[in-house]
Amino acid sequence: MTEFTSRLRSIRDLIRWGVSQFHAHELFFGHGTDNAWDEARLLVLGALHLPWEISADYLDCRLEADELEAVRALLLRRIEARIPAAYLLGEAWFCGLPYVVDERVLVPRSPIGELIEGRFAPWLQGTPARILDLCTGSGCIGIACAHAFPAAEVVLADLSFEALEVANLNIERHGVEERVYTVQGDGFDGLPGQRFDLIVSNPPYVDAEDFADMPAEFHHEPELGLACGEDGLDLVRRMLAEAADHLSDDGLLVVEVGNSQVHVEAAYPEVEFAWVEFARGGHGVFVLSAEQCRRHQALFRARLQGA
Repeated sequence: MTEFTSRLRSIRDLIRWGVSQFHAHELFFGHGTDNAWDEARLLVLGALHLPWEISADYLDCRLEADELEAVRALLLRRIEARIPAAYLLGEAWFCGLPYVVDERVLVPRSPIGELIEGRFAPWLQGTPARILDLCTGSGCIGIACAHAFPAAEVVLADLSFEALEVANLNIERHGVEERVYTVQGDGFDGLPGQRFDLIVSNPPYVDAEDFADMPAEFHHEPELGLACGEDGLDLVRRMLAEAADHLSDDGLLVVEVGNSQVHVEAAYPEVEFAWVEFARGGHGVFVLSAEQCRRHQALFRARLQGA
């Protein structure tokens, strides 16, 4: 077991020690941070109930014995169990907002956050009255949309009852109960006859090969939120076949498929997907208008049936 030494006394000491140990044990970073320094800082400050943005003067403060033990326990769990920091802290940030997270939901990290901050320009026409966050998980995408469009009604839909329990905690946390609510169902099944001006989805899309090769940190996340068939498109095919029936006339469909972008392009070479380019990193998010969804619906349905 990795141990502290008596020389580790300050916040700066502990962050530095965490960085060294994270590198030595070859941890994976990709659940809210992308490097050892940010991960160690997040955990040390989180264990001490300190905000991310603190004066550098705090970093040289010496800790009490109980504080040292709290930090030690958290860093060792990160190293030995490979649990993402967000689960250890019970919180993750998305679009500048904090969310309750645990192992019932994926850790928020979608590049769709950048689109939300830009109000889906240049693709979205007008201000949406109704928004659907399909495969919502923690509810972070839909709730962030509710903040971006403060007059919109937002539906958070998911197959998992357990995920929706977390989403409801986040609805309450952000005080948006009057216009954000959850619906349980498989894909669009829980939304018969409903139409939306904006449908946003970060569905399970990891193909079988990528899922088998994922670092240990990912296996703390619910498999239901990650893996989706041999090419990762089992649910995406259904969404494409049914989206036209749930979009308003000028509606917009935004879907993240990550590395399965190659499978989408191979499966639908006839379709003019707009693939979003992100300033802050990320890939594999496509945009389709309601008109495109209607125009290609017969094709989408045929491909769903294997034709």
